[in-house]
Amino acid sequence: MQRGFAPEEFSARTVRAQKLMQAAGMDALLLSCEADIRYFTGFLTRFWESPTRPWFVVVPAAGKPVAVIPSIGEALMAQTWLDDIRTWRAPDPADDGISLLVDTLNELGPRSIGTPMGAESYLRMPLASWAQVQAGLRGAVRDDGGIVARLRAVKSSAEIAKIERACAIAGRAFGRVPQIAAVGVPLSQVFRDFQRLCLEEGADWVPYLAGGCAQGGYGDVISPAGDAPLAPGDVLMLDTGLVWDGYFSDFDRNFSVGPAAAETIGAHARLIEAIEAAADIARSGTTAAELFIAMDRIVTGGAGGSDAGRLGHGLGMQLTEGLSLIAQDHTVLEPGMVITLEPGLQIAEGKIMVHEEDIVITDGAPRFLSPRAGREIMEI
Repeated sequence: MQRGFAPEEFSARTVRAQKLMQAAGMDALLLSCEADIRYFTGFLTRFWESPTRPWFVVVPAAGKPVAVIPSIGEALMAQTWLDDIRTWRAPDPADDGISLLVDTLNELGPRSIGTPMGAESYLRMPLASWAQVQAGLRGAVRDDGGIVARLRAVKSSAEIAKIERACAIAGRAFGRVPQIAAVGVPLSQVFRDFQRLCLEEGADWVPYLAGGCAQGGYGDVISPAGDAPLAPGDVLMLDTGLVWDGYFSDFDRNFSVGPAAAETIGAHARLIEAIEAAADIARSGTTAAELFIAMDRIVTGGAGGSDAGRLGHGLGMQLTEGLSLIAQDHTVLEPGMVITLEPGLQIAEGKIMVHEEDIVITDGAPRFLSPRAGREIMEI
């Protein structure tokens, strides 16, 4: 599969944004976060791990986006479809791109500038710098009204293919867990070895791995690994978000260390039943809340969820993005949306199990992007 996207993909994204901007009376969009900038440009780098330098892209009312970035990124940005790349030497404590950004915004967005302000958005620049930007603008900055989030929520076929490839890589790694996990092996070693398996199977990197392992179930789903060795009767869960060409997979698998107890077998089967219930109604026009309710009936008897808060979420360039499967999220599903189904249940006090799959909404039944798990828990 080819990495990156054809220029036409980015052009189509930009045109869709500009139509929404025009309808909203918006002259320009200001983007400062990695995923938003990459969505419109294809600028993919691990250099975002450094918080030192700010990066900006401005989407004008017509034409290609304009990059306003530190000069260290010019060569890479020049490999994208953008033509207008404005740079400064960074870091610059006196003026870290602020005057250059203000001049660009005054040129391209003289009256009304939108920027993402909704859920999961943030401004990736110092607050003091943001105050300088606002003071220098001729126009006003306002919420983009969810334009960027709505565009990113519906994936193109090329985006879906990358997520599916990431899922296939993770699936192959999960299939090899019996090679690395056994009685007496420390959980921390399992975590390290599983990341190695993901890389061997083709992942570009593994930014997220969590899980748990304890007798009859685990206490949470976000803990780093300790050094306690696996023991008979443990339930081992690994939840990974690996990346291929800038797109995430995000699903987990449960394993029984030795023969599974009846409670473990039953809990795993109920989780799969909850996945099936959600998949049965995951159609265009269904809401996120309806998926939550379908799973919650099975895992809590309709109690309204647990302290985990949600039973799934959107997926794409970020591990979690967009909608949440909660009773209060009435986002309507559309073809091209990629979401996770992630029911969890309590087995006993302080003991839970969670199962997660990745699906894409289509014109008919959803398609599973993760290799679908069976009802029987795997034994190692």
